[in-house]
Amino acid sequence: MSSSSAVPTAKPPMREALVAAAFRLFLERGYEQTTVDDIVALAGVGRRSFFRYFPSKEDVVFPDHERCLADMTDFLAAGGAEHEPVRRVCDAARLVLRMYAENPTFSVQRYRLTKQVPGLRAYELSVVWRYERALAEYLRGRFAGRPDGTLRADVIAAAVVAAHNNGLRAWLRSDGEGDAGAAVDHALGYVQKAFGRPAEATAPARVSPVPFGGPAGDPDDVVVLACRRDTPLWRVVQELEAELGRA
Repeated sequence: MSSSSAVPTAKPPMREALVAAAFRLFLERGYEQTTVDDIVALAGVGRRSFFRYFPSKEDVVFPDHERCLADMTDFLAAGGAEHEPVRRVCDAARLVLRMYAENPTFSVQRYRLTKQVPGLRAYELSVVWRYERALAEYLRGRFAGRPDGTLRADVIAAAVVAAHNNGLRAWLRSDGEGDAGAAVDHALGYVQKAFGRPAEATAPARVSPVPFGGPAGDPDDVVVLACRRDTPLWRVVQELEAELGRA
């Protein structure tokens, strides 16, 4: 065997091969002029293989959004009462940014293509709405029982999506140059400032035992609790129990 024999190159996974073939044809021929048959022919697979991964030609333009939506939903579900809700949904939106930033070239190509094809713009709006709905459902749970809790949740979710997209599109218009996170962080900062609580608002309540008429531990001992109005009740109780245990 010759020592100069070439090592065979591993084929990309079929899903990635279909996406690559589709975008190559979209760029060469245009989206409307490219058919599913053209895509599978270039990828060297059958139509059945295409539809196993993508329900339609539109879906091949947005191959990673289902995974990202699932990641976002899991991230929100993992949040606890200790997480400030507006900051949590802003962090969830950053998962979408990370998806775009993983492959700037592809993201810029998709952005340009979507601007040119009205049908893709409509499809993209439906995808954005699903992200917004996931954020709103999380916030509705966090604001349940509050006055205008549902309205507040829906408004904040819409604001997060609008801010994220403003920063993301600024980065895409620059051909993916620079730090995508900086633009999005700047935009989300407005949402946090308008609707969220400052970092110190989520700090534990300060509890100080102050004796009135007797030493600590005396039945007449009084504990004065100082906390912000919006401190979660569970945190107040937790700190109170901890302080009394030390008294």
